[in-house]
Amino acid sequence: MAQLFSDEWMNQLKDAWNAEPEVRDRLAEIGFNSVITCGFKDEDQPRGVFVVENGECVRAGDYANEDPDWDMRASRDDWMKWVEKGLGMAGMGTAFAMGKLKFKKGDFKAMIKDPRMAGPFVKSFGLMQKIGAQ
Repeated sequence: MAQLFSDEWMNQLKDAWNAEPEVRDRLAEIGFNSVITCGFKDEDQPRGVFVVENGECVRAGDYANEDPDWDMRASRDDWMKWVEKGLGMAGMGTAFAMGKLKFKKGDFKAMIKDPRMAGPFVKSFGLMQKIGAQ
C-alpha cells in the first residue's frame, strides 16, 4: 500500500478517478478543469497534485509548485480516517464546519451547493477509501 499523497498514491488515485464514470464522466459533462492539491494543515506546501482536464485526470503526483484552483488540507489523522472509513456528504459538511477539512484555495460552499460538482467530489473520497494508504 502506498504512502498517502506520495507520487505512487496520487497516481493510483488518478487511475481510480479515470475508471469511475460517476466522477470522470459527470465532471466531463460540465467541462470541469482544475489543478487540485492536497496535504496537511500544518505544512506550508501541499504534498500531492492532481490535474483534471474536462473531467479526466491527466497528471498526478508530487506537488511541484503548481498554482492550484483547489488546495485541500487536513491533519494526517483525519485524512487517514477518511481513507479508512470514507466520507459522505454529511460528514464532509461537518468536517468543513469543524475546521477539520480546510480549503486554502477553492470555494467549498459554492461547490457543495452545485450537485454537478458535489456528487463527484464526495465520490472522490470514496476512491481514496478504495485504494487505501499508509
